[in-house]
Amino acid sequence: MSRGDIAIYMENYWWGRGNPMRAMLIDDEHLPLMHLKKMLERDIGGVEVIGTYSDPLEAVEIAQVQKPDVVFLDINMPEISGLEIGEQLQACVPGAEIVFVTGYDRYAVDAFELCALDYVMKPVQLERLQKTMERLKGKIAAEPEKAQENERPVVISCFNQIKLELPDKEPHIIKWRTAKSLELFAYLLHNRNRVVDKESLIELLWPDCDITKGVTQLYTTIYLIRQTLKRNGLGDVSISKGNLEAGYKLTTGSAKVDTEEWEAHLKQLSVPTRQTIDEHEQVLDMYKGDYLGNYDFLWAEHERERLRRLYLGHAENVSAFYMEEGNLEAAIHVNQRMQQLYPLEEASYFSLMKLYDALGNRAAVEEQFWLLSLRWEQELDAQVNPDIAFWYDHWKRSESS
Repeated sequence: MSRGDIAIYMENYWWGRGNPMRAMLIDDEHLPLMHLKKMLERDIGGVEVIGTYSDPLEAVEIAQVQKPDVVFLDINMPEISGLEIGEQLQACVPGAEIVFVTGYDRYAVDAFELCALDYVMKPVQLERLQKTMERLKGKIAAEPEKAQENERPVVISCFNQIKLELPDKEPHIIKWRTAKSLELFAYLLHNRNRVVDKESLIELLWPDCDITKGVTQLYTTIYLIRQTLKRNGLGDVSISKGNLEAGYKLTTGSAKVDTEEWEAHLKQLSVPTRQTIDEHEQVLDMYKGDYLGNYDFLWAEHERERLRRLYLGHAENVSAFYMEEGNLEAAIHVNQRMQQLYPLEEASYFSLMKLYDALGNRAAVEEQFWLLSLRWEQELDAQVNPDIAFWYDHWKRSESS
């Protein structure tokens, strides 16, 4: 395709949208700025360069007013990192796509490619720039569908692993490009509505990095998280800088967090009665497993254990209600669910032993004691609780006599 064909194609495409694409260019060197501006406006076509800036901080301020469709950003500037500028642009102009322009070699570019629409190498070549514009066209073409999704309430699931739940759709796992971006998002979500300082984040995720490299890693990962949220239609979830840019704060907007919703429902329950037991069962069913249980995040362990104890206490209360009502089968079902979720919690085994004994199911009593003994020996290298062992020995003797 010739230069003229490219220009006509892009002109038709962008003017077909009713407006040309609005681009902002940031580079501390004047000649590369003018070269890129000429290529976009003359050779690509359908592009309005709304500003060229050698001062990146000035560009960030103006971008908040001008709202460009795309920002071409030099990654290597003397006063401030292009990654940091990209992170600031992403925060204040989330609708803008960012293309890095860099003279770095291919190995360095790999890191940048993770968190931007695209990158182009200096000196910018027309054929490579055309590919970038094609990618941008595809991204914008998909925006109406995503905008529609953003209007619908979503739930961020934290039971077991982070998933996204849209109404009338199956929950799906959010795909993260790096393990660090997953953990940083999870940590900010865990501390939502609170500012977490940069030093704490770097110490948590990059403890072996010096502060300069750690800050760069943090900027890149925050950038990547925002792109992932945008790609998954989580526009309401935002990460903003705290006062004096001391750290970051995540807010969920209209999106819900399932563990938070579950605890709120639990706190609203009264004591189990025949009239309220269905509500108690619904809350039991809402609990799907450990908080962030599929990840080995040590910082999540306290919350994980707190929610676990709330669930177990609630399940035991429901089981006790059924036992008082003489509904032994329902009590068995509750304890079986407890045991399935937490096979090392001895309370469910003991309750099931007593319930099966009340039903005269000797084999089931013995099976529960055997399972408990086996699991504690294999997983914990420990013996069964003496009180449970004493009850079982007494039961065995009474059954034999």
